[in-house]
Amino acid sequence: MRVGHVSARLPLTWVADPAVIAGIALTACAYARGLGRLWARAGIGHGVRRGQAASFAGGLAIIAVALVSPLDALDTALFSAHMVQHLLLMLVAAPLLVRGAPLVPLLWALPPSRRRWLGHGWRHMRPLRAVWERLTHPVVVWCLNVVALWVWHLPAPYDAALRHAPVHALEHACLLGASLLFWGALMTTHRRLARGLDILYVVTAGVQMSILGALLTFASAPWYPAQETGVVAWHLTPLEDQQLAGLIMWVPSGVVYLLVAAACFVAWLRAEEAAMQRRESAGGRSQMPGARCRTTRPPVLSTQHSKGGPLE
Repeated sequence: MRVGHVSARLPLTWVADPAVIAGIALTACAYARGLGRLWARAGIGHGVRRGQAASFAGGLAIIAVALVSPLDALDTALFSAHMVQHLLLMLVAAPLLVRGAPLVPLLWALPPSRRRWLGHGWRHMRPLRAVWERLTHPVVVWCLNVVALWVWHLPAPYDAALRHAPVHALEHACLLGASLLFWGALMTTHRRLARGLDILYVVTAGVQMSILGALLTFASAPWYPAQETGVVAWHLTPLEDQQLAGLIMWVPSGVVYLLVAAACFVAWLRAEEAAMQRRESAGGRSQMPGARCRTTRPPVLSTQHSKGGPLE
């Protein structure tokens, strides 16, 4: 990634960052290898569905767009480009990667002996499991996501990321990692959030991001001195670039969170409707056999007869 002041308009070229390219390639190869082994054993589409595999591939592609495409060359010149980069990592790449169920294929990429060793070790490392359970608790994850977003958009950390490549890489790793935990708490099969609470989880995350976007948009002065040099070549003032970045954070991210919250609400309604149908079906079955037999059984003739009856 290119870091530092930019005094002229950058050529729109792809950035050949060896670390990023190697990380994407190694992850893709490991996932493909594990997925091939899994499908060879269980059958295509079992364990990990085709749509999930496509989502994981899409997530890696979005990371490439954010960190290898010309967008990465622009992020040191334009704060608005840097904001697009962050939102791609947090709101597009992260949920796609989580939906791809990466843990299963990545484990299957290992030799069987290593998989067994990891499984045995994980079952017997109770302190580590306890730490992981606390780290992935929805409240903790939500807080980590908020802290990562706000800290890296404070002037001092942000300027340090622009000036120093290792800090820049750490910034992206923190934002992507916190987002993976955030979407994992919402989307994993083992649900950690009750129906209704998932809507609150998503909406509040969207609100705090919109607040930061609004603060950037309505600020009366630029926040980031290190970004002021490169923006001139794009015929923008530093404040205009910051306002554009604030709008990008405010509006598109708000739409994403709103759509996700709406999807959670629809899933909640469908779950309630299915539960009601099961209850009605169970109630109907409990009344069918016994109740009908008792009500439709013909009356038994009494041995006591009335005068003039047939038994006389």
